[in-house]
Amino acid sequence: MSLTGALYSAVSAMNSQSQAISVVSDNIANASTTGYKTVTASFESMLTDSGSSSSYSAGGVSVSTRYNISSQGLLAASSSDTAIAVQGNGLFVVTDASGATYYTRNGDFATNDDNGYLTVNGYTLMGWPTDQDGNVIGGETAGTLTKIDTSALQSVAAATTTETIKANLPADAATGDTFSTTLDVYDSLGTASNVDVTWTKTGENTWSATFGNPTLASDSTVTTGTSSGTISITFNEGGTLASTSPSPATLSITGWTTGAADSTITMSLGTAGGADGLTQYSSDSDTPAIDLKSLDQDGLAYGSLTGIAIADGGNVNATYSNGKTYTIYKVALATFANPDGLTTSSGGVYTESTTSGVATLHEAGAGGAGDIYGSELESSTADTTSEFSTMITAQQAYSAAAQVVSTVKDMYDTLLSAVR
Repeated sequence: MSLTGALYSAVSAMNSQSQAISVVSDNIANASTTGYKTVTASFESMLTDSGSSSSYSAGGVSVSTRYNISSQGLLAASSSDTAIAVQGNGLFVVTDASGATYYTRNGDFATNDDNGYLTVNGYTLMGWPTDQDGNVIGGETAGTLTKIDTSALQSVAAATTTETIKANLPADAATGDTFSTTLDVYDSLGTASNVDVTWTKTGENTWSATFGNPTLASDSTVTTGTSSGTISITFNEGGTLASTSPSPATLSITGWTTGAADSTITMSLGTAGGADGLTQYSSDSDTPAIDLKSLDQDGLAYGSLTGIAIADGGNVNATYSNGKTYTIYKVALATFANPDGLTTSSGGVYTESTTSGVATLHEAGAGGAGDIYGSELESSTADTTSEFSTMITAQQAYSAAAQVVSTVKDMYDTLLSAVR
């Protein structure tokens, strides 16, 4: 083994071990970084010649780094409603100010007060818009992926379209007797009104329902529109609903003084032949009266946005001052054929590479993607105990290689002294 070869081998060892120390240093520094994935130094021997039994050519060692992006960190609870973590495959899709796409496992997202987007380290979370039931609008494709804008629906209101009534009309009432109930109705602007319903027994097993004009719920002296529509109701001899005319029964309200759109409200009075809505049984009372079981309607009063939370599964939910909660986005997950081949960038984000393959987008729990958990964060995969052990090994190897260099120097000095 030549002195030059020995020197080269020792220098390559010192260079490789110094890089290994750099890797360990980075891992330890990021032991508390959310979503951080450790880097591993991988050593490979080098040979310049196969040599023979009587000679040996030193090659030394080379080092490369391997990013363990696919490794799973422990999930830890977070007090943030917009913090999320992935258990399993997949990365969150984020974008920067220029519109470039990146991927990350750091789910410590927070609402940007300037524009309402969910961001982490300056990157904006991407997702799919949904209807209020959480169904993705337009399909789960890259083309429909957009920035999650929590301010997109700052307030909500909805007109009443269905009134569901469950009540018993007294069979022992006399023909011509009338009874009253009141409906809660919302117009398209979210203004609450009351509509009085007059129930009149028109004959044996027959009734009619007529509607008064709506008045403000907050002031019954203020009329807010004009009601129209009369419903004829027929019951079977057994007291169950036989039919309504018209079918379906409707209430129309026009000329809202609030400026709202005209309303057509379907009156859900039960199933023909069933007892799930209106019935006609004897009240068994000297003063028959309507037994009102329930009145439900689907309108919604005006409400302003009060909070944003990301639920398990990746639904971004908006809560409003009227007590309603709607899903407005669904978080997307990107999977790769080789996630460890992604290109690493600062800020805990990654970009596609020829090694990683192209991103495939999924909902959480679908297509091989992992599950999303709300109010959780993925901890760093760096284990300080393991890193210290690696550091000690690298330090010892570096010191040994340095000793080889010192020994070769002494041997060179001896050789030069012999030449002189």
